[in-house]
Amino acid sequence: MNQELQKIEEKIKESSLWEKTSKFLNEHVDFTKDISISVKDVLIVITIIFITTLILRLVLRIITRKLPEDDKGKFNVVFGYFRWLVYLIILLITLNGLGVDVTAIFAASAALMIGIGLALQTLFKDIISGVFILIDQTVHVGDIIEIDGKVGRVEEIKLRTTRAVTRDNRVLIIPNHLYLDNSLYNWTQNGTTTREVVDVGVAYGSDVHLVRKLLIQAASTHPDVLPEPEVMVLFDNFGDSSLDFKVIFTLADSFAANTPKSDIRFEIDRLFREHNISIPFPQRDIHIIGQTIDNR
Repeated sequence: MNQELQKIEEKIKESSLWEKTSKFLNEHVDFTKDISISVKDVLIVITIIFITTLILRLVLRIITRKLPEDDKGKFNVVFGYFRWLVYLIILLITLNGLGVDVTAIFAASAALMIGIGLALQTLFKDIISGVFILIDQTVHVGDIIEIDGKVGRVEEIKLRTTRAVTRDNRVLIIPNHLYLDNSLYNWTQNGTTTREVVDVGVAYGSDVHLVRKLLIQAASTHPDVLPEPEVMVLFDNFGDSSLDFKVIFTLADSFAANTPKSDIRFEIDRLFREHNISIPFPQRDIHIIGQTIDNR
């Protein structure tokens, strides 16, 4: 059996068609003294690029299968740049494997990439962060977020920036790299309701049980405060000038929390005045040490 196969192979090699095909595939085109590419090399490169394209499409489909349609379009733009970078790397590696001297190309590419990276590192950080946001879905349009002490409702997520509107209706443009450099608080990821706190201090000697009752009354009677979970009051600390309390309540719309919190403070002040409970201001004792000056 093996002898018959060998005879068939020898006949194929002896045929004129095989010789012509083999000769054609081994034809070389000299670009420079160091760079020479044959037709066979070109076919190998085309095949590898085709296989790489199929793999990249599969990877793109896997990554974006759970993304909304709008986010898929944004991600495809970034993936397009990444795809051309992969093609370039695969092409250089393939040519090097085929015996083509690409040392100069590698060196030039490396120097170019380092220069671009240093010049546009912040831009790259923003884009990479934007890709992470789109993939892991930590932030969605409509979420209320707090970052670097600023609170806003997310209106649009782009590849480089996130656009949010603050409580005073100002547009907040957040570079996406801040998500990597700072702690991000997503107020609405677990739902739209949030627990809010109002701090208040009363004078030493006040009836703390009455204070607790009045604080619960002030918060629970506000129309925006949810009945469940119930309003809670914590005796927070014995302060320097006051007994410190926290009244904790739940709101359905945390983005508009400033208005009900202000209303509750007004109500606390009214109730405290009615029941003769004072809110002290910081007091300090100053001791002046005098010196006798001898003018003799």
